[in-house]
Amino acid sequence: MEVEYQEVYIRNSRGVQIFTCRWLPRLSSPKALVFLCHGYGMECSGFMRGCGHRLATSGYAVFGMDYEGHGRSSGARCYIKKFENIVADCYNFFTSISVQEEYRDKCRFLYGESMGGAVALLLHKKNPRFWNGAVLVAPMCKISEKVKPHPVVVNLLTRVEEIIPKWKIVPTKDVINSAFKDPVKREEIRSNKLIYQDKPRLKTALEMLRASMSLEDTLHEVTLPFYVLHGEADTVTDPEVSRALYEKASSKDKTIKLYPGMWHGLTSGEPDENIEIVFSDIIDWLDKRAGGNSVGFQSSRPHGNGVERLNCSIAVGNRKGPHRSNNRGSYLCGLKGRLAYRSAM
Repeated sequence: MEVEYQEVYIRNSRGVQIFTCRWLPRLSSPKALVFLCHGYGMECSGFMRGCGHRLATSGYAVFGMDYEGHGRSSGARCYIKKFENIVADCYNFFTSISVQEEYRDKCRFLYGESMGGAVALLLHKKNPRFWNGAVLVAPMCKISEKVKPHPVVVNLLTRVEEIIPKWKIVPTKDVINSAFKDPVKREEIRSNKLIYQDKPRLKTALEMLRASMSLEDTLHEVTLPFYVLHGEADTVTDPEVSRALYEKASSKDKTIKLYPGMWHGLTSGEPDENIEIVFSDIIDWLDKRAGGNSVGFQSSRPHGNGVERLNCSIAVGNRKGPHRSNNRGSYLCGLKGRLAYRSAM
């Protein structure tokens, strides 16, 4: 199926220029809408390109945005002043797409990887009836008990976060080697200059920690259909996190799949044959749920969503998706590592 790729810059409610992109089936109406939530330090146009192209080739309209300070969006590099800002920006953009006439009757699915999994779950909590489901790949929704930081450490850092919020003082290991199994794909990630590969900033680390802990305390409030995937050999985010989500969520339609021997980068860092298996499972799950009616539309209209369109560049492509410049870098997603996280998304 031929895919059309588009890029559009918008401004968020705080006046910051935000990069967005989309992959659309060119010759047919999409089965449903899929909204990408990328991981910490990542970006959509390169890192998530393989994912966007694969889903569009399977008939889905796929939309992504680089969070403020990430990728091609403006803002201090990977500085998260408030995690809620990311959620609000995604909500405003995603709902602005959903209300368009050609998409109003389409089912709406969230797709989140690592920290993007937390964003997706918080989007669900923001408006539980708006989304038809979510695909969550190694999501950040709980702090592993093995590495939960001591409250004293968190308290000390909290006292200085407003004094030195942007300081890159949180130690972190370069986990690209442990997140992405395929050495060629691993080096593609390293060469992507849009991916943040420096130490996490203090306030960013604390905001991610708070988001994780907040989700951990409210996993029972998750009610949307979801499919959570995790590599059993993931040393970046503990598979126990996905198990906890599956066990505690109140969703009636929930599925978990653990992949033996696979690492953190399920959709981008594994050998091609493994990536084919993972995407086949994701698309099969979506296909079984994409035929229904969209949910909660009237009550879910965005209220003054503050999305201002700036410009658009369009490329019609047969860009092949299987090979990715999409792969996570070495940043804290908050699930592995002291407050010196070992995360990659």
